[in-house]
Amino acid sequence: MVDEKNINIILATDCGSTTTKAILIEKKDGEFRQTFRGEAPTTVEAPFEDVTRGVLNAVIELEELSGRKILDGERFMNACNSDKDGIDIYISTSSAGGGLQMMVGGVVKSMTGESAQRAALGAGAIVMDVLASNDQRLPYEKVKRIRQLRPDMILLSGGVDGGTVSHVVELAEILEAADPKPRLGINYKLPVIYAGNKDASEKIKERLSSITDLTIVDNIRPTLEQENLQPSRDKIHDLFMEHVMAQAPGYKKLMDWADTPIMPTPGAVGEIIKKISEIGNISVVGVDIGGATTDVFSVFGGQFNRTVSANLGMSYSICNVLAESGVKNVSRWVPYDLDEKQLTNRISNKMIRPTTIPQTLEVLKVEQAIAREALRLSFEQHKDFAVSLKGVQQKRTISDAFEQHSSGQTIVDLMSLDLIVGSGGVLSHAPRRSQAARMLIDAFLPEGVTELAVDSIFMMPQLGVLSTVHAKAAVEVFEKDCLIRLGSCIAPVGNQKKDGLVLEYEIKSSDNNYSGQIFSGEMKLLKIPYEEAEATLTPGKGLDIGAGIDEQIICKVRGGVVGIILDGRGRQPFTISEDINVRIDSLVKWSNEVEEYPEESLG
Repeated sequence: MVDEKNINIILATDCGSTTTKAILIEKKDGEFRQTFRGEAPTTVEAPFEDVTRGVLNAVIELEELSGRKILDGERFMNACNSDKDGIDIYISTSSAGGGLQMMVGGVVKSMTGESAQRAALGAGAIVMDVLASNDQRLPYEKVKRIRQLRPDMILLSGGVDGGTVSHVVELAEILEAADPKPRLGINYKLPVIYAGNKDASEKIKERLSSITDLTIVDNIRPTLEQENLQPSRDKIHDLFMEHVMAQAPGYKKLMDWADTPIMPTPGAVGEIIKKISEIGNISVVGVDIGGATTDVFSVFGGQFNRTVSANLGMSYSICNVLAESGVKNVSRWVPYDLDEKQLTNRISNKMIRPTTIPQTLEVLKVEQAIAREALRLSFEQHKDFAVSLKGVQQKRTISDAFEQHSSGQTIVDLMSLDLIVGSGGVLSHAPRRSQAARMLIDAFLPEGVTELAVDSIFMMPQLGVLSTVHAKAAVEVFEKDCLIRLGSCIAPVGNQKKDGLVLEYEIKSSDNNYSGQIFSGEMKLLKIPYEEAEATLTPGKGLDIGAGIDEQIICKVRGGVVGIILDGRGRQPFTISEDINVRIDSLVKWSNEVEEYPEESLG
């Protein structure tokens, strides 16, 4: 167990699929700050086939930048109360080698299957497939699929405690017939976690204990009304370390170096999102948009969810975004006339050359247009998955009966959302912060008052694993060095009249008072820095700003490096004109208002 009192110098690394990032966190004047950063290519593949080479190279860069000696040969030096040399603790995350790839199984796809999926995704896995008794596939098709995919791990669930055992045993028989082999090596058995009806445990053992490395944990769904995901998630982390990571080149050495268990990168990001929600008692949505996938994290009402959109990314899978969204939806965000062929060619070039960055303003605008759609589609998928428990017998009142509420509704409530955190190159490294703010607003369409932020240099994974051993240090660095506070978005909800009044506002900051009106289709930027300002917000007729239709609210709003953006473009529905000239005029007007692009490029 790590003693928090003795931790002053922290080294944290994230071994990504292409780049290994190292950060140094130091305690200065009683608070923890991220001080230096180094990076190097990841070396898990040939010619090196040793992940520790990339880690050492990144740490050597840290040494050069900081002047602190950290390495003694290939070992980390203990600080030993030295001000100049060594570290107190080393922690790491990893997604090298494709991360953790899992299959999950459940008796009913929309119930135990979804619960198993939530457990795996929350632990940082990519879920390759969901097997279920009712998934319409024949047994031989399921066997073929298991053999085809070769996952790192399988999570099997099904049945409430005390219920029927036959269906989950049938799933175990399919696994037995498939005789699954792990992706990374032949010297160990595939890890299988059983988290279903405890009455079936003995029969599951009979089927699977000889051909797999079987572990039995508490039921994911002990009753219809209850979901118990933590035991499964903890076991997934443990087995990831013991089996999956141990097979990858150089990881045994890395595990010996680390003072805490290595976590999958997405699982670590989930930890810091949960911690921020818990400390602030707020609802949070986090998004990490990468080259191949987009991960969305959310905490609403204390319930954490994560989804992976494996086909929606900004380089390798950028054409999938175009195919799923359609040319029309991408084009609606491009603020100049661009025909379909030119648009598809530019997007195809990005897929062919995934590491390139935009060299002209026009190409940047296209990339940010498709980023909006990748984020929007990923969020839609997340909302569909982040639902209340299906199959639950809820207590109903007379009013409930008239409202027709049912179980299985999304728990994502945009009006109650407090904070959106964006991460990934297209957001974190946007040339102007106002561009990142616009992309988040356009993709997520936040309602009421919502704060916006981006991860400055993608250190959320390292802070996530740090939060499990030193929460105070993780939160301090997250707040002071990781988050770039963009500001807030204020957006009324409801059917708007064309050119009608949607919002009256009065906002008092420390150095200025702002007041005015917003009409339908307008955006307005108030350049208020990161501070709490007093706001009186009055929605237009028939609209809601957070307290109900036509109800005024008095609240605190925060500015930021961009400021406070008043969005009168409508919600439920949100539309953009299909007339190309009207659309371009609107996009240019909005861009100018929030100072999104250099002014001379617009018009």
